[in-house]
Amino acid sequence: MTIKTLEPRLASVGGIPIARLLPNKGNQPIGAWCFLDHAGPAEFGDDELGMQVGRHPHINLQTFSWMLNGEVLHKDSLGNEQVITKNQVNVMTAGTGLTQGISHTEQSVFPDTGGSPDAARGLSMVQLWIALPTDQKIERSFHHYPKLPTWREGGAEMILTTGSYVSVTGEHYQAPTIQYSKMIGMDVNFLEAGDVTLNLEPSFEYGILVTEGHIESEGKVCEKDQLFRFHDSDVANNRSIKLSAKKGTRVMFIGGEPLSNQVLLWWNFVADNKQELEQSIIDWNNGHERFGEVDSMMKRLPSPELPQGFKG
Repeated sequence: MTIKTLEPRLASVGGIPIARLLPNKGNQPIGAWCFLDHAGPAEFGDDELGMQVGRHPHINLQTFSWMLNGEVLHKDSLGNEQVITKNQVNVMTAGTGLTQGISHTEQSVFPDTGGSPDAARGLSMVQLWIALPTDQKIERSFHHYPKLPTWREGGAEMILTTGSYVSVTGEHYQAPTIQYSKMIGMDVNFLEAGDVTLNLEPSFEYGILVTEGHIESEGKVCEKDQLFRFHDSDVANNRSIKLSAKKGTRVMFIGGEPLSNQVLLWWNFVADNKQELEQSIIDWNNGHERFGEVDSMMKRLPSPELPQGFKG
């Protein structure tokens, strides 16, 4: 096997250009990471609202928001209101099973609309979903992580967004981020041109998303908004992978152990069987209490029906 280069599917969500890398042409999740968008980069004029994503639900997953630039206000049906800014993570857990679920909104904020005094009139963020192990009873929750392990390796700044990691110098880092599966997420920002070596875990699946610039590795080039997908056994040295990049390049490195359960996605729902998707569509569209209410005037988004022939 070799490293695969996945191309994005381009779209627009909440008024923001989106490069969607997962799901991707039948490819399965990377560990428990089952959804991956790079939103932006986008710049907004003084009369523009920025990103506006109305009320929508989730089941059997965690939303994982990693901010590169700009600020976003999160509101959810648990009553949480939290502005997330650059180099911070929000994790919202929808819970597992047909009695659980959550709903929320996301919208850009600026200095005059609830953001910090130096909030940028722009947006760049990586939005991921983590499929939850459906054999566990997991409750709804929300966590905000303003401080994460950060260090330098050569000319690159590393920020561990989730999981644990041992650097090439033997230093051990542990992110505080809540997890229900063994996985890793790490931002690598090339402050200078050069090489960075990323250590790999046996049995993990991996992805590297380029959010700015491009990288070279294993004889391949990965451009902006492309995704390298690989297993530790796909690289020449299955214990590490070396990335070469110019100054200003930035990547998101993700990985994890494969889930034991099937992962089906439809709209904003994840499940391990078709029947749970169908019931969740009915529940959301009929205002079931499992999804709660969000203190927001933003539009409530209806769920589309499963297409005929959807395989579960």
